[in-house]
Amino acid sequence: MLVLFVALLTAGLLNLCYYFGFFKFALNSFQEPGKDSTKPVSVIICAKNEAENLRKFVPSILNQNYHNFELILINDASSDDTLEVIEEFQELDPRVKIVNVQNNEAFWANKKYALTLGIKKAVNPYLLFTDADCEPQSPDWITQTTAHFKEPKTIILGYGGYFINKKSLLNKLIRFETLLTAIQYFSYAQWGMPYMGVGRNLAYTSTEFYRQNGFASHLHIRSGDDDLFVNEAATPENTAISVHPSSFTRSIPKNSFKKWFIQKRRHVSIAGNYKLQHRFMLGVFYVSQLLFWILFIAALFTEYRNFALIVLAVRLLVQGTVYYNAAKKLQETDVVWLFPFLELFLICAQFGIFISNLISKPAHWK
Repeated sequence: MLVLFVALLTAGLLNLCYYFGFFKFALNSFQEPGKDSTKPVSVIICAKNEAENLRKFVPSILNQNYHNFELILINDASSDDTLEVIEEFQELDPRVKIVNVQNNEAFWANKKYALTLGIKKAVNPYLLFTDADCEPQSPDWITQTTAHFKEPKTIILGYGGYFINKKSLLNKLIRFETLLTAIQYFSYAQWGMPYMGVGRNLAYTSTEFYRQNGFASHLHIRSGDDDLFVNEAATPENTAISVHPSSFTRSIPKNSFKKWFIQKRRHVSIAGNYKLQHRFMLGVFYVSQLLFWILFIAALFTEYRNFALIVLAVRLLVQGTVYYNAAKKLQETDVVWLFPFLELFLICAQFGIFISNLISKPAHWK
């Protein structure tokens, strides 16, 4: 029984090491760069069967308080009215440029192929990416994000959250998982180990894209245009984070657990292609979480239950401090109060995703 408690304490301490490391991001205030609206920016959106979302969200980009930008809208072989909607926007605004991607047998349903064509179409050196179902949370989104492009910074990691539905528990789970992921990739970037970004809010220079030969090294992998590119290209010197609320985007979350599960299966399968040190660090974090809860539940049935409860209380206190301050920074505070339950649920879901991906891996981005 003593071995069980020592194992619980070890897993808890290992897990806490990560959370203490997250304190820097959660507690520090960030000095944002001064606004700069002079950089020539190309905003790029790849859309596949997104006619309704484009109608809804493209105006929020065209109405940005930024004058030196173009909007590249990519129709990735859609079967709905996506191309017609894009053409309507082009008729209304000369800043809109169209890339119409036809299905190519060699690159069937490969978003990276479509994005590459969009990037080649861009005439500006600063590239800002978001998704068709995303909405910038401020008319200063372009300004705040691209202001971080100062030598030697060529990659900017932004926050892409999800729209809030306070009545939905699934919505809270999705946003809690998004919050935890953001805490990790922002913190790792601060540690000098940038490992991923999200395509809902990501920026890099065209020079950086061509320096990496685009997506060539992972073009055979259907997804991962955002995180695999960052994992390959990002360094402590060339990467910055943007956490000003005006630089946030929000997008439409999945409306069923099944759809979210499928989406996360794809994301997790891509993470298996990260650099070894990143896979190791992320793996240890997840395993230490899983082991802690297994060992804690087991310890409740031994004479060490009181000590186990003390370990849990310390862990929850440290976690709560990190989550609350990070959530306040990223405007997700309503998920904090449920974090022990959401963490347990997420751990179980991730374990199920891991098992599912061992059996088969998802192939297409849509």
